Amino acid sequence: MILKGRGLSKGKGEAEVIVSRESVSFLGGVDPKTGKIIDENSDIFGESIGGKVFAFPEGKGSTVGSYVIYGLALNGCAPAAILNEKSEVVVATGVIISGIPLVDEVDIGLLRTGDRVEVNGEDGKVDIKDLEETHVVTSFIANEGEILILKRSELVGAYQGLWAGVSGYLEENETPLKRAVKEIEEETGLENPRLVVEGEPVMSRDDTGIWVIHPYMFHSDSREVTLDWEHTDHRWISPSSVDEFDTVPRLSRTLESVVRGSAIENR
Repeated sequence: MILKGRGLSKGKGEAEVIVSRESVSFLGGVDPKTGKIIDENSDIFGESIGGKVFAFPEGKGSTVGSYVIYGLALNGCAPAAILNEKSEVVVATGVIISGIPLVDEVDIGLLRTGDRVEVNGEDGKVDIKDLEETHVVTSFIANEGEILILKRSELVGAYQGLWAGVSGYLEENETPLKRAVKEIEEETGLENPRLVVEGEPVMSRDDTGIWVIHPYMFHSDSREVTLDWEHTDHRWISPSSVDEFDTVPRLSRTLESVVRGSAIENR
């Protein structure tokens, strides 16, 4: 599975990844002699980043942190590479003077500690080894400023009992749009939906691998929904209220990718 970020410090590194979900201050947060996390408030306190691909959202703290990173390199306990969602000057300066590959604009939420990862600071590519990639479509149906969400039944293979858009697996040699239209007809009984927006793919991670979600927004003239066996309930809701429901992962982000261009009133 290849993720594409922005290469900020050249070089390549491959190792197991260690992931912090919190911002990291190298000054006072990392021991430059051992590579261990010494910030007791850190979610990875006591872990060593030496020889690992170290992934965290962004850096924080004093500019002296750059020299802590350099000290890690001098002491042979630097990370094999660093991944950020948004790099700032402390981390960027430290890795450049230390010769540590750095890629940012990476969705850290797609990584798990223990993943084997190859980082290329030249082109910004991050290869998560041995991770299965599954493509699915998710469509939102709009009518009178509201969207349709469906509650998944206990008979489906994943995310039973959670709310979702109209979703389905993308089959081989099939376009996402064709699958999206077919799923709408099968799961809702709504005929001739009109395509409004096709969004950029959204990725989500669970224990089985990465889901690549192809999002769509359609408009239907009808609100008369006929559910099949895959769902037990449906609601017409305002887009802004989707977080009030217990949904499949990243449904809000998937909705955001299409609602901006759909002229739906976000009320």
